[in-house]
Amino acid sequence: MTGASYAAAGVDVEAGERAVALMRASVRAAQRPETVGDFGGFAGLFDASALTKYRRPLLATSTDGVGTKVAVARAMDVHDTIGIDLVAMVVDDLVVVGAEPLFLTDYIATGSVVPERIAAIVSGIAAGCQLAGCALLGGETAEHPGLLAPDEYDLAGAGTGVVEADLLLGPDRVVAGDVLVAMAASGLHSNGYSLARYVLLGDKGPGINAYLPELDRTVGEELLEPTRIYAQDILALIDVVPVHGLSHVTGGGLAANIARVLPPQLAAVIDRTTWAPLPIFDLIGELGSVAQLELERTLNMGIGMVAILPAGAASRAIELLTGRGVKAWVCGVVRDRRDGEIGDSPAKGGGGGAVTLVGEQQTG
Repeated sequence: MTGASYAAAGVDVEAGERAVALMRASVRAAQRPETVGDFGGFAGLFDASALTKYRRPLLATSTDGVGTKVAVARAMDVHDTIGIDLVAMVVDDLVVVGAEPLFLTDYIATGSVVPERIAAIVSGIAAGCQLAGCALLGGETAEHPGLLAPDEYDLAGAGTGVVEADLLLGPDRVVAGDVLVAMAASGLHSNGYSLARYVLLGDKGPGINAYLPELDRTVGEELLEPTRIYAQDILALIDVVPVHGLSHVTGGGLAANIARVLPPQLAAVIDRTTWAPLPIFDLIGELGSVAQLELERTLNMGIGMVAILPAGAASRAIELLTGRGVKAWVCGVVRDRRDGEIGDSPAKGGGGGAVTLVGEQQTG
């Protein structure tokens, strides 16, 4: 009788080592000068002496995943872009306080380690780190047989950034009369996929392989469009114009995410007539008979990041962002909050100001 072994229990240590070997080049490409040591240690090392140039450095940290967008990657058997989504969800939460992303670590849990698949996921994470200007400092791949099916996986990441204390962005800087500059999203990004999958991939939906003329590609290709990473664009913007606040538009939609970066005494009015969402948003609304407010509370509606700044700085901000390939426009204004004004959705996490969307939405 053969004795029990780790492999017999479903954990393939050798496959894990092959995955590490395959991802090595990608990880090495996603480094910064402050990275210390080689890939593969127990802990990633970052030379903190780089922080001595700051008068009072504040470390910022963020952690996130990509939600059920992973299910689309699995269904399409395309795994080299989902890591870009992971990086975007982490670093663009850091940059909204004005922090420069320094490094990121990742965690991948899977039912069975397929080296090529793990390496593809990590290659996307590394590519995202390069876009964000941060180092991929380390990570972990865990095999969970019996808990996850062999082809199932999920991933998460944690990032660290730094910002000078007196340059920290937050609600206290926002004033009445400021304007909101919207930055175009690349698509659904990584939020609202439970609704998108229910409508598009459910029994009455077109299905993942359906080619739709309005999208000019298949449903699956549209759903896998990577989340735009704004970090370097935002840092460049902060260097040029007096940015008062930033909002990363993720779960909860425009109103809830913008409200959280406003002080309680202020409100923002967003004009829907200033932009036309990408066709995917109209498609989900029409095929699923989803109410406008429900769409706006779930999806980014084509705006992935919003900068709040003085009205006189808007033209320069738009010029800079456009020059960096980010479509931008003024989408609203900040004013004093009226007594009893609630807005379209409570601030994500509680507190904050009020945000209301007005006007009829353009169609893409």
